[in-house]
Amino acid sequence: MSSRDRLSRRAALLGLLAVSACGLTPVYGPNGAGRRLFGKIRPRDPETYQDFIFNRRLAERLGGEGDLYDLDYGIAIGVVPQAITPDEVTTRYSLSGTADFALKDQAGRVLAQGRVSSFTSYSTTGTTIATLSAEGDARQRLATMLADQVVTRLLAASASLPE
Repeated sequence: MSSRDRLSRRAALLGLLAVSACGLTPVYGPNGAGRRLFGKIRPRDPETYQDFIFNRRLAERLGGEGDLYDLDYGIAIGVVPQAITPDEVTTRYSLSGTADFALKDQAGRVLAQGRVSSFTSYSTTGTTIATLSAEGDARQRLATMLADQVVTRLLAASASLPE
């Protein structure tokens, strides 16, 4: 074993000791606050394509639907032309999205709420089918990004939720 390997192992061990000494625990770990949410959230019923993608991502990250908490949310997406040729043909669009959310208990009390936002874009330089496919993919990416941000906010707030 070279001295470089020993040094990197020592650095890793010291880093692990430093993190464990500060009292941080993994949110998904056995004693992590994420266990308060995993499999316990029921998002509102989807109405749009973005809602279906959003709910699917929530289930991937927080487990299947539960009945302890209700997650109400609203997704708004704006379409903005980004690249316009001198002939006034738009060749790229940007999708800007926001998601307002509120986590409620069974009594309807709001336990956590907020707004997240993100953006993505797609090109329109291909065929009509390619453009529609690119737009659908961009909408899927945006809904996934918004769901990931909501999950992050919920996990951050999970330590203050009742057990």
